[in-house]
Amino acid sequence: MKKLTLLVAAGAGYVLGSRAGRERYEQIKSQANKTWNSPSVQDAVDEVQTHAKQAGADLSHKAGSKVADTASSVKDKVAEKVSSHDTSHEQPSTIAPGQGTA
Repeated sequence: MKKLTLLVAAGAGYVLGSRAGRERYEQIKSQANKTWNSPSVQDAVDEVQTHAKQAGADLSHKAGSKVADTASSVKDKVAEKVSSHDTSHEQPSTIAPGQGTA
């Protein structure tokens, strides 16, 4: 019997709450739309978008420059390693009889 009472109370609360809730939701939605569409808010949105685009372009330029610098540095190091390896024609060490690798 307790479950039935709980279900009836929950159902009644849902129906009553949804009626009052929908009306309040529409009020909030209407006010939010008025605020969003106001000229001062739209001016601020445009300004923020402009700044964000500029910041994105600056960041993209800095990142591209950093990648190019890093690639150049890696290329130089690889070339250095290759040239030092090519000039040192060392013979592989031989293992003396009776010595093995562990």
